[in-house]
Amino acid sequence: MEQLIVSLVSGAVGGTAVGAVLKKLSFGRIGDAVIGIAGGGIGAYLASLVGVSGELLPGALDQTAGNGFNDVMMSIASGAVGGGVLLVVVGAIKGMMAK
Repeated sequence: MEQLIVSLVSGAVGGTAVGAVLKKLSFGRIGDAVIGIAGGGIGAYLASLVGVSGELLPGALDQTAGNGFNDVMMSIASGAVGGGVLLVVVGAIKGMMAK
């Protein structure tokens, strides 16, 4: 459950960051965050389907890092990437519909 929350929050951050950088694709701060939350959830789901886990990170075999830390880092990465990608996709669709 904690990893899902981390993915959703990092998705909101990722969506907001992409919206700030790519102004033409932005839906405003709140819109970017909402789309990012959805993208974070989708990214976490797809990562779990593919089998991406914290074991793929460097140092995963290192006992000092701990699997929990690696899993959280993967949740952050998948959520942020998912949020950013979904914002780009939805923004591009919005731009094509406006023409």
